[in-house]
Amino acid sequence: MSTLASHRKSRTRTALRGNTPAVGFTTAALASVTLLSTQSATAAPAEPKPSVEEVQKKVDDLYRQAGTATQQYNKAKEATDTQRKSVERVLDDVAKSADKVNGARRALGTYAAAQYRAGAVGPTAALMFADSPQSYFEQTQLMDRLTDRQQGAVEDFQKEQRSAAKQRAKATKSLETLTESQASLKVGKQRVQNKLAAARSLLSELTAEEKAVLAELERKKEQEARRKAEAKAKEEAAERKRQEEARQEEQPPAAGGGTDTGTGTGDTDGTYAAKAEKVLAFARAQIGKPYVWGATGPSSYDCSGLTAAAWKEAGVQLPRTTWDQVKVGKRVATADLLPGDLVFFYDDISHVGIYQGDGKMIHAPKPGANVREESIYYMPIYGSVRPA
Repeated sequence: MSTLASHRKSRTRTALRGNTPAVGFTTAALASVTLLSTQSATAAPAEPKPSVEEVQKKVDDLYRQAGTATQQYNKAKEATDTQRKSVERVLDDVAKSADKVNGARRALGTYAAAQYRAGAVGPTAALMFADSPQSYFEQTQLMDRLTDRQQGAVEDFQKEQRSAAKQRAKATKSLETLTESQASLKVGKQRVQNKLAAARSLLSELTAEEKAVLAELERKKEQEARRKAEAKAKEEAAERKRQEEARQEEQPPAAGGGTDTGTGTGDTDGTYAAKAEKVLAFARAQIGKPYVWGATGPSSYDCSGLTAAAWKEAGVQLPRTTWDQVKVGKRVATADLLPGDLVFFYDDISHVGIYQGDGKMIHAPKPGANVREESIYYMPIYGSVRPA
């Protein structure tokens, strides 16, 4: 029985060994199929490459965001520069206070030394060693006066110490504020650089053929903007003519049977026109120079840097940012624009150009572009102002 039992066990083991490779292969195959199926089901599909039109839209949007961030940076930098000057004044006050404290301390030292010398000899001994009673009394009166002066010196020293402490506390607070502003400025600068880097990255991925298509799209966009500008200019000219004719019909005849043909523009035909001529002459001289965010010239500009530099030539100091420039002077309708007026764009007022007539402006457009002449209808207009 034991022999039979042993034989049966041996056959069972042999059978299992004979079947093992088949089972292993089948299991491995099933596992591979399952793994491949799982990978196919979970693998993210490759994102389709964006079209040239999509790239153009994305790049334009990034440049707009960079323009807004640039104005934020300009405003923060302006505030930081003001804070830096304030800190310099405070530190100067601290130095002056320190000089006053040191002067008061020296005065106290002089009186303390005199008091020490006088205190080393008692009144009786001083009288005995004096040349005469009169000399003694004169010295006593002098010491009394020194005591009064010493008290005043102590009060002056304490006053200067308190003033110096206040100045140091003010300086400490100003330095802390300046440090925070500089950190914020650094963040703003990085924000602009990130937007511009993203735009450049999208453009760099285009093939030569796609770049040619993009250039053609930009050309067509510019042509369409020019067409709209010309149509708008004709429409506005016709409207001005109708308004002028209506005014002439309403006005009574002038003396001598003539009619008053004045346009009602006040001194804009004289003083303002003279200023605008200087502004536009300067702006035209900058055509071809590159747009650089945060730049105010003379070799490069951002949009508000160009407008501020141009109007400075006419003796008008404009604020640094578009958000502040739009508040200067008086608002004018698009139909009433005169050469030299500032035209602002987009709802966030992130861009500005200098109107030169016939629906066109001179402006610093965006990174990668140069100062150039362009239609004011190329972008959505927010509003316009006459700075002077």
